[in-house]
Amino acid sequence: MRKLLLLSLLLFATITLRAQKDSLLQVLKTAKEDTSKIKVLLSIQKIYSASNFDSSFYYLNQANDLAKKINTDKFDYTINNKFSIYYYFNNDYNKAIEYALKAKKVAEKEKNLTLVARTLNNIAGIYNHFNRPKNAIDYILQSLDIAEKAKDSSTFSNYNITASETYGNLRQFDKAVIFAKKGIEYGEKYNDVASVMNGLNNLSVFYSQLNKLDSAIEINREQLKLAKEHQNVIYINYALINLSYNNYRNGNTKDIKNYANQLKQYIKSLPDKQLSAEAQVAFAFSLIGEKKYEQAAAELKKGIAIAKAENNITTLENLYNAYSNLCYLQGKIKDAELYTYKSDSVVSIRNLKELSVYAQDLETKYETEKKEAQIKLQQTELKQKSNLNYFLIAGAAALLFILLLGYHNYRNRQKLQQSKIDELESEKKLTATEAVLKGEEQERTRLAKDLHDGLGGMLSGIKYSLSNMKENLIMTPGNAQAFERSIDMLDSSIKEMRRVAHNMMPEMLVKYGLNIALKEYCAEINNSGVVQVNYQPIGMEGVNFEQTAALTIYRIVQELVNNTIKHATAQNILVQPHVSDENKFLSLTVEDDGSGFDMALLKDGKGIGWANIQNRVEFLKGKIDIKSSPGNGTSILIEINI
Repeated sequence: MRKLLLLSLLLFATITLRAQKDSLLQVLKTAKEDTSKIKVLLSIQKIYSASNFDSSFYYLNQANDLAKKINTDKFDYTINNKFSIYYYFNNDYNKAIEYALKAKKVAEKEKNLTLVARTLNNIAGIYNHFNRPKNAIDYILQSLDIAEKAKDSSTFSNYNITASETYGNLRQFDKAVIFAKKGIEYGEKYNDVASVMNGLNNLSVFYSQLNKLDSAIEINREQLKLAKEHQNVIYINYALINLSYNNYRNGNTKDIKNYANQLKQYIKSLPDKQLSAEAQVAFAFSLIGEKKYEQAAAELKKGIAIAKAENNITTLENLYNAYSNLCYLQGKIKDAELYTYKSDSVVSIRNLKELSVYAQDLETKYETEKKEAQIKLQQTELKQKSNLNYFLIAGAAALLFILLLGYHNYRNRQKLQQSKIDELESEKKLTATEAVLKGEEQERTRLAKDLHDGLGGMLSGIKYSLSNMKENLIMTPGNAQAFERSIDMLDSSIKEMRRVAHNMMPEMLVKYGLNIALKEYCAEINNSGVVQVNYQPIGMEGVNFEQTAALTIYRIVQELVNNTIKHATAQNILVQPHVSDENKFLSLTVEDDGSGFDMALLKDGKGIGWANIQNRVEFLKGKIDIKSSPGNGTSILIEINI
C-alpha cells in the first residue's frame, strides 16, 4: 500500500529555479564574504535540494560557516530549518528534531508567529515521518491555532495536510479525510498547487484505507491530471503508483497496464530510490494482471534489492506482501508462507526501531530534567545563603535589643528547617520508589517484547523448519516418534514462553482495564489447578484507573497471590476489589484459608516480595492492614484513594 506523502517540510524547487543554478554559481565565484554571499549559497542550496542532497548539504554548511565567521544571526532560523529538513530526508531522527527545536527557539525569540507555526508544523512532520503520530498531534494542532491567531491564511493548506497525515497515521481516517479536504480547499483558494496535489494524494490513501476504492481512483486521476499540467514529476509518480495499486485492488487489471507503462517513463527522471522500489510493486501488479507471473516475480525481486540497499523498512514490507500474494496465485504455498514470515519479521524490525527512537526520547528528556533539577538546586542554595547573610547582618545590628526574640526565631527556624528536611526526605523516598517501580515495569515490558518478538519468532521459525524437514527425511518408526515428541516439546516451550511474556506485561490490562485484567489473572490461576481463586469485584464496572495506578494495583494482587501459593498451602483465595463511587476509594481484600503465620515475623522479615508490596502501597499513598495467625489463614486489606 502507498503510504502518505510526507512532503510538508519541503516544496521541491521548480524548473525555473534549476535553470538559475549556473548563473548563481558564477556570482558565487566573485561574491564578497558578507550576507549577500550567504543569500547566494542558500539559493544554490535550495535548487540542489530538489535532486542532490549531498550538494545541497555542502552549500548549506558553507552558508552556516560564513554566518558564524561574520558573526551574524540574521539567517539562524533559515539555516536551522534547512538542516532539519536535510536530516529529515536522510532519516536521522535526532538531528532533525535537534535543528527543528533550534529553529523554533529562534522564531519564538523573534516573536514571529508565522515562523513559530511553520516550525511546529515541521516538527509534526518529523514525528509523522518517524512513526510518532501521538507526539505529532500536539504540535500540528498548536501550529493551526497559532497560524489562525497570526491570520496567516496562506499556510492553512500545508498545515491542514500535515494534520491529515497525522490523523491518518493514528488510523483515524474519517478525521484525516476532513483535514485533507480542508488542505485542498485552502490550496485552491491561495493557488498553492503543491499543497493541492499533496492533499489529493493523501485523500486517495484515506479512501483506500476506508475501502472506498472508486473514490480513491477518481481522486488519483484528478491528482495525475493536475501534476501533468504543472509538469511535477514527483506527484505524477505518486499518482501513477496509487492508481496501479487501487485499480489492482478494485480488479481493474486492464487499466493497470496503462498506468504502469506511464510510470516506467516518469520514474526514470526521479532520484528518489524509495519511490523506485515502490514502483516495482506497480510493475508487478501489471504483469500479474496479464498472468506473467515469472516476470512479476523478477520485478518484485528488483524492488526488494533496492529497498534493502536503501534500508527502507516500510517499502520492503509492501514488497514481501506482494511477493507472498504472487506465490499464492502460483500455488507455491511454501514460498508464500516464507515471504509472509519475512514481512512479519520486517514489521518486528520496524517496531524495534520505533522503540529505539522512543528510548532516545526518554533518555534526552531524563538528561534535560536532570540538568534543570541541578540548576534549581543551585538557585535554592544561593537563595538560602543570601537569606542567611541577611539575617546575620540584621541580627548583628540589633543583637542586644532583640536577643530574646532572636533566640525564639532561631528555634522556630530550626523547626521549620527540620520540617522541610523531613518533607524533602519523604519526597525523595517517594521519587525513588516511583523510579524503581517504573524501571521494573519498563524492564518487564522490554523482556516481554524480547521474549515474544525475539525468542518467540525464533522458536516458531525452528518449528517451521523442523516441520518442513520431516517431509524430506526417511526415518524409522522410533525416530519418527522421537521427532514428533521433539516438536510437541517445542510447542510446549512456545506456549510457556508466551505465558511468561504475558505475565510480565499483561495485554488485558492495557486493552480492557484493571477489572478485566484481574478477572483474567484469577481465571488463569484457577485453570492451573494449583489453588481456587474467587474473584468478587464490587463497583469496578466502568471505573477507569490511571494506567500507572492500575498496573501497580495489578502487581500488588499478583504478588499477594504468588506469596499465598508459595507459602500458605491454601485451598482457596478470595480477591475482592471494592470501589466506592462517593469518595473514589478502593478497598482491596485478599484472603486465604492457608496455614497463616506469626505476625511478629513481619518485623524481622527480609523477603523481597513483602517489601515490593509495601513499596507499591506507599507509592499509591495507601494503607495496608494484615491479620494472620498460625492455622487461621491470612487476611490483607489495602485502602487507596483513586
